[in-house]
Amino acid sequence: MFGKIVVGTDGSPSAVAALDWAADDAARKGVPLHIVSVVENWPYSIARYPAPPDVGDSLVRGAARVLGEAEARARRRRPEIEVTIAVVEGVPATVLCEQAKDAAEVVVGSRGLGGFAGAVVGSVSAHVAGHAHGPVVVVRPDAEARDGGEVVVGVDDSPQCGPALVYAFEQASLRGAALRAVHAWRLPVHAYAPEIAYDMDEIRRAQHQVVSDKLAELSGGYPGVTVIEDVPCAHPVDALAQASEKADLVVVGSHGRSGVGALLLGSVSRALLHHACCPVAVVRP
Repeated sequence: MFGKIVVGTDGSPSAVAALDWAADDAARKGVPLHIVSVVENWPYSIARYPAPPDVGDSLVRGAARVLGEAEARARRRRPEIEVTIAVVEGVPATVLCEQAKDAAEVVVGSRGLGGFAGAVVGSVSAHVAGHAHGPVVVVRPDAEARDGGEVVVGVDDSPQCGPALVYAFEQASLRGAALRAVHAWRLPVHAYAPEIAYDMDEIRRAQHQVVSDKLAELSGGYPGVTVIEDVPCAHPVDALAQASEKADLVVVGSHGRSGVGALLLGSVSRALLHHACCPVAVVRP
């Protein structure tokens, strides 16, 4: 059973694209859409130079205006869904991670109004994708809205792959799309040493078996989903980015390490946020 879908907005082109994606997904799943605008405390306020007395009210009024426009857009786009809105004070990334705790998924734009002009993925979206529990969908403003083609999912033999596969099967089923399971692999180091014997056919069979075993656990629950096994000899980022060119969505599990000072968003997930041609869903356990 799905919960609500949370989408963050600040009125930027990325946020508008994220809002449209979230509204469509809420309609597919038959769940409410909750639109959040975060008002951050005056970032340059210090004891000696406090914020202007009316800056807080101005920020709240601006957020309320953005929310009103977003609500109207969502209702026009998908009149059948329930829409709620909220202005929340705090740090945007922290607030959205908190919102994720009781949500089916969180949807964010790739870069908000506060991002650097040359950045493809902003710090807020990267932080939410790396820290929030459950699926986080990052939508770029130039991503075309597609439905019914393919949902691409990265597959490996790690535990993090399981939740990503479940989410990908659900999305493919709801969209009437095929599921392309991509397991990219690299030649072993000793393959480049001619004095060491290796069986290339055996390596290929072993890589295909990884995909088959993972898919066998879930495919029976989604009999209407056509599954395509794609096992290229390539870097995972290259393979998934290429597959994204004709995909509705790319889904990956997060392999980031937990703990202080560790990366919470894996290198493949982070690279795909920059290079994928369609929205990317990062699914943490």
